[in-house]
Amino acid sequence: MSTKTSVFKKFPRTFWIANSMELFERWAWYGFYMLLANYLTKSTDVGALGLSQEEKGMIMGIGTAVLYFLPIITGAIADRYGYKKVLFTAFIIYAIGFLIMPYCQSFGSFFAIFLFVAIGGSLFKPVITATISKTTDDTTSSIGFGIYYWMVNVGAFIGPIVALQFSVISYTTVFYLSAVIILVNIPFLFFYKEPERKPSDLSFGKSLKLIFKNIGIALSDYKFIFFLLIVAGFWAMYYQLFYTLPVFIDQWVDTHSLYNFIEKVWPWLVEKIGSPDGTIAAEYITNIDAMYIIMFQIMVSTIIMKWKPLTSMMTGFFVCSIGMSLTLFTNNPFFIIAAIFIFGVGEMMGSPKITEYIGKIAPKDKIALYMGCAFLPVTLGNLLAGYISGGVYGRMADKLTLLQKDLSIKGISVPEISESFTQNDLYNKAGELFNMTQTELTNYLWTSYNPGRIWFVLLGIGVGASFLLFLYDRLLIRKVR
Repeated sequence: MSTKTSVFKKFPRTFWIANSMELFERWAWYGFYMLLANYLTKSTDVGALGLSQEEKGMIMGIGTAVLYFLPIITGAIADRYGYKKVLFTAFIIYAIGFLIMPYCQSFGSFFAIFLFVAIGGSLFKPVITATISKTTDDTTSSIGFGIYYWMVNVGAFIGPIVALQFSVISYTTVFYLSAVIILVNIPFLFFYKEPERKPSDLSFGKSLKLIFKNIGIALSDYKFIFFLLIVAGFWAMYYQLFYTLPVFIDQWVDTHSLYNFIEKVWPWLVEKIGSPDGTIAAEYITNIDAMYIIMFQIMVSTIIMKWKPLTSMMTGFFVCSIGMSLTLFTNNPFFIIAAIFIFGVGEMMGSPKITEYIGKIAPKDKIALYMGCAFLPVTLGNLLAGYISGGVYGRMADKLTLLQKDLSIKGISVPEISESFTQNDLYNKAGELFNMTQTELTNYLWTSYNPGRIWFVLLGIGVGASFLLFLYDRLLIRKVR
């Protein structure tokens, strides 16, 4: 016990301040991000935007990809102008973006403001990870980054839980709440001590030129490029947790049975998370993944501690793909919760090992160059994830699209979706025409068009990434160096 206590005492105050800011930033981000897919696509008469799945995929895929790509530039900005100034700028951009979001009602305006918020995230992300790195050493870095990732998931879990409590008022309050939470970080800056930075004689333009030159050097290694492309497949599957699963559950899953079960075993909880109509919001179910990570990450990490990074990744990618694909296989909420657990186990096995493996395959004199490319598969993965959750989901599994297709096949003419005739109006009209309740209409479309078949797409991507990683090791690497 005394040894653990002495390790914690080695962390300076700035380490804990940085972790606190990370928690609140993740709280603010996931507070709206977990709800974003449904906000973009649900009917306008419930306060959402009523956009198409394709438009949602473009906004979330491109916007999030920009967030993960820009740190190569924003990191250089932070090194040049100071971490504290960049953090303050990030918080202000975040807050302004969150406050403006409710007023952006069209595809173009919301896309623009989401890109603006992504710039704030790209300013924040490299500064915090650099601060954690600079406030730890060889004896504390392992537990230090463990604390950091735990804070990430605590924030990711709390954010949607709190936001969903406010969403019953309106979606507008969700964005305002994120603005308030991100501004909580500003007082922390008064106690944040600027880590030491190596001064550079290069101009900002030359610094950026050097960064891209170094990335080019790292990417000249074709084996490294193959690895990054394979990992991009994993991220494309992983981000369906935010892009596709909430929409799928909202459109196809009847959560009355889950509500009734919780009401019997834990009445207090159902009062907090249940909806007035006796259902459970989709985002509560998808958010269980963060809870699983908080509960089991240390256990899983202990079990796989002696595994080679590549073995852990191959297994993790495979398990993760099984779990994610099974969430879209059925419209049973209990089965989906179990599938999310499988997905979470795979995520805990594979995701943390990616950076570690990059460090192992990099030549010793180029480790920093290779590490600088760790963002590239996340960027590419988000672009692919946006396409899958947009065009692919829209054609194969979107409830609105399938209903419109069915009406067209039957030769039934109904008004186009507009401000005066919403998605919900269409569902109600179809129920009247077919003489069905909304539950019966959903079941009819489910059995007629089998939207759950989209699980084959995600299974193919995930299992394919795992198999390609196996071939990569056998044919290109042979063994982990």
